[in-house]
Amino acid sequence: MKKLLTLLLATLFLFGLVACGTANNEGDSADNANGSAEGNEEETGSENEETTSITIGAMSVPHAEILEEARPLLKEKGIEIKIEEYQEFVLPNEDLANGVIDANYFQHTPYLEQQMEEKDFDFANLGGIHIEPMGIYSKNIDSLDKVEEGTTVIMSRSVSDHGRILSLLQQEELVKIDEDVDPVDATIEDIVENPRDLQFDASIDAGLLPQFYEREANAIVAINTNYAIEAGLVPSEDALIVESSDSPYANVIAARSEDKDNEALHTLVDVLRSEEIQTFMEEEYDGAIVPVSE
Repeated sequence: MKKLLTLLLATLFLFGLVACGTANNEGDSADNANGSAEGNEEETGSENEETTSITIGAMSVPHAEILEEARPLLKEKGIEIKIEEYQEFVLPNEDLANGVIDANYFQHTPYLEQQMEEKDFDFANLGGIHIEPMGIYSKNIDSLDKVEEGTTVIMSRSVSDHGRILSLLQQEELVKIDEDVDPVDATIEDIVENPRDLQFDASIDAGLLPQFYEREANAIVAINTNYAIEAGLVPSEDALIVESSDSPYANVIAARSEDKDNEALHTLVDVLRSEEIQTFMEEEYDGAIVPVSE
């Protein structure tokens, strides 16, 4: 009888331990379940903070640099940007047309319009961001008075730039353009007076112009500001002639026409026109870049 009672008490004791263990396990499971729910809520909360990603094609200088400066401001607005950098003018529009990028930032309005006409691109101009005043430089000639008869003028093969270059030369009375021609559309053939018999070489890729500036020391060379900056030139100091700030050649954000109302792209334009970014452009490029506010 005594042995039976001992066995009974031992059984009850073991049962109590099992019950306590089960209760604790249930409590742990409940805690784990609660913890998992809280974790899921946090993850769900993060997922609900929507981020829009856009890919922008840009020339390395200054466009990609400006976009990098704008990156944190865009992130605050829920927009992540990927920047595809280019070194020349042809690919950004082709990649935009083919859907490789969502927009590009490298070209002025006349070039965009020329490309749309020549290549049948269906693009929309979302707005100007800055002007890169065109400059005319020379390695050896330090004054326009020293431009001799027969001096060669070297400029890019991009016809959309010819009018602005010829307008600068006309401004200094080095040539005269046909009055019936819009200066924006002017070409070498539209020169009606050339008192110093300037010779024109318009066969050069824009990115190579700084090399010709170094190589052809007695020529005058029209260089796009982005390439001038890369070559260490300061337009306001080094150019014989430089475009004024009221130039119609604003660099723009271009997108496919189907995306002309894209909210993220319009936010990009707004941020690039913001006071913070305009101040950055003015201070960083020392007048070589002129911000556009509208």
